[in-house]
Amino acid sequence: MTGGRTGVWLIGAHGSVATSAVCGAAALHAGLVEPVGCVTERPEFAVAGLPAYPDLVFGGHDVVDTPIEKRAEQLADGGVLPHRLVEQVRGELRAAEAEIRPGYERTGAGTQLAAAERLAADLLRFRERHGLARVVVINVSSTEPPYQPGPEAVSLDALRGALRGGATGLLPPSSLYAWAAFSAGCPYVDFTPSVGARLPALAELAAERGLPWAGNDGKTGETLVKATLAPMFASRALRVRSWSGVNLLGGGDGATLADPEVARSKLASKGLGVSQVLGYPVPGPLHIDNVPDLGEWKTAWDHVSFEGFLGTRMTLQFTWAGCDSALAAPLVLDLARLVARAHEVGRSGPLGALGFFFKDPVGAVTHSLEAQHAQLVEWAPGLGAGAGAADSGRAR
Repeated sequence: MTGGRTGVWLIGAHGSVATSAVCGAAALHAGLVEPVGCVTERPEFAVAGLPAYPDLVFGGHDVVDTPIEKRAEQLADGGVLPHRLVEQVRGELRAAEAEIRPGYERTGAGTQLAAAERLAADLLRFRERHGLARVVVINVSSTEPPYQPGPEAVSLDALRGALRGGATGLLPPSSLYAWAAFSAGCPYVDFTPSVGARLPALAELAAERGLPWAGNDGKTGETLVKATLAPMFASRALRVRSWSGVNLLGGGDGATLADPEVARSKLASKGLGVSQVLGYPVPGPLHIDNVPDLGEWKTAWDHVSFEGFLGTRMTLQFTWAGCDSALAAPLVLDLARLVARAHEVGRSGPLGALGFFFKDPVGAVTHSLEAQHAQLVEWAPGLGAGAGAADSGRAR
C-alpha cells in the first residue's frame, strides 16, 4: 500500500464523471459494489503497491454550482447510479463537496498568474488540511476548443515571463490548471482532449519539479472498440478502405460538443488510432451530434469498408450504446491510483505506459489496445519495487 493518504483533485468536480468516481470510490470502500470496470483491481496489479480506496480523499474545482450530492441524485434519476447507492454514500458526497472550490473562470483574479496562484493555493491547503502524502489532479471538465500555442509556450522561461508580465488570455483553462498543479507539486492527468499539459513549457515545468503526468482523452467507448478491431485488420493483412462513425449523445457533453469548434478537439483525438495502427491514412467522416433526449447515454454507429483477397469488397458495422460516466469513472480511479504510486516511487515525465487509458496518449508509441495493455501490465509491477529513480514510464 502506498505511504499516506492520497488526494484526488478533480477539475470539473460537479460533473457526471467526477460524481460517479466519488460515488464509486465510496461504494468500493464500503463493499457495496464489485470492482467491475476497475482495471487496477485485476490480479496483475496486486503487487504494484497502489493506494487503497479508503486512502483516497476527494476535492476539486468547478465553475458550476450544482452540489455533487444533487448531481448524484440527477444521475440516479437518469438510471446511471442506483438510488439506494446514492443514499448509502451521502456522507462521502458531502465530504467531497466541502472540498470543492470555484474554478478558474470564477477566481476573480485579473491575470492568469494570479488565477494560477489561487488554484495552486487551493491544492496546497487541501493537502495540508488532510495531511495528504500527495495530490493527483485529474481534469474531467468539458472539452475545450482547439488551442494554437504562441511562442511563449515553447519554453518555461518564456512562459514564466509572459505570465509575470500580466498575461490574461495566454493559456486555455486546462493548461492553467496544469500549471497550477505542477506549481503545487502535484501530478496531473488530462482525461479530456484539451491541450492541458501538452505544451513544451509545461512539460519542462513538470520535469523541473520531478512530477509525472498523463493524458489525453479517456478511451471509454467507440474508440475502445476501434483500438481493438483495427489490429485485427492489420494482422490479417486486410485493407481498410474507409472507417466512418456517427456519435449521438446528450447531457453536458452533448451540449458542449454541439459547438463545432469544441467538437473539432474531440474528433481529432477520436480519429488518431486507426491510421496509426494500420500504417496508412483511412478516410471516412466522423460526426458528433447532440441529442438532448439521450441524457447521459451515448450511441455510436461505425461503418467499416475493407478489401480482402482478390479485391473482394466487404463491410463491418457495429453499434456501441453505453453510459460514458459509468465507463469513465473507474478509469479515473485507476489513473489516480497508478499516478499516485508512480509519483511516490519517483517516476517523472509523461507516463507512456498509461496509453491504454487514452485516445491520444502522451509518451506512447502504439494505439493497439492489446499492445497497450501488455505495456501497462509489464510496467505496473515495477511500481511495487519502489525503484525511486526518475523514469518517464514511456511505452517501449
